[in-house]
Amino acid sequence: MRVSSSWVVLLAVALPLLPGGGVSVSPSIAESTLTIGRLHYQGGGDWYANPSSLPNLLRAIRERTHLRTAERERVVTLDDPDLWSHPYLYMTGHGNVRFTEQHLQVLRRYLRQGGFLHVDDNYGMDQSIRREFQRLFPNEALQEVPLDHPIYHVVYHMPEGVPKIHQHDGKPAQGFGIFLDGRLAVFYSYESDLGDGWEDPQVHDDPEATREQALRMGVNLFAYAVGYGG
Repeated sequence: MRVSSSWVVLLAVALPLLPGGGVSVSPSIAESTLTIGRLHYQGGGDWYANPSSLPNLLRAIRERTHLRTAERERVVTLDDPDLWSHPYLYMTGHGNVRFTEQHLQVLRRYLRQGGFLHVDDNYGMDQSIRREFQRLFPNEALQEVPLDHPIYHVVYHMPEGVPKIHQHDGKPAQGFGIFLDGRLAVFYSYESDLGDGWEDPQVHDDPEATREQALRMGVNLFAYAVGYGG
């Protein structure tokens, strides 16, 4: 089974809708309602963290790109046939992640057939997710995504890469990736906490400018997942 072709589209960049970025897209690619698949994984981590984050990101995508998006994400597992309908698979949390061998096979196939996985460390999952990356693709090294990669420029120009939303250990925010046949298939936002930046303003009291940077990065991630460079 291949990932649904309804979302394999090319974005046509036109006039900015908002200062600093934002694009209009060809009407022909706005035929389907797209959403984000939130991955319900095993291992004990809080896969459900940041409940207001993805609805806010989907609204930003809808308002800033003219792509049709649902109001909410869909929760999916790696056993769920609905997995294959989602171009953008998102996972976050603070705790442990552990995939079964069967789930690794499914995720490997999903990614090799055009799917995109964004792992957003909500502080505390780094050790386990790096272990699972190694199990997922033992011959593909996790590497820092270069700043000239389209994922930092497809809608908004993010010349410094992933924005720093919350401090945690005080390390710089970094975007790591796994490339399959030259395509960025897995993006790992580390020491950034993008999901916190997507949440309702009152949840973390982050400055508006910080939340805006998080949303811009999220729009870029989704735009890339649904077709840019695909």
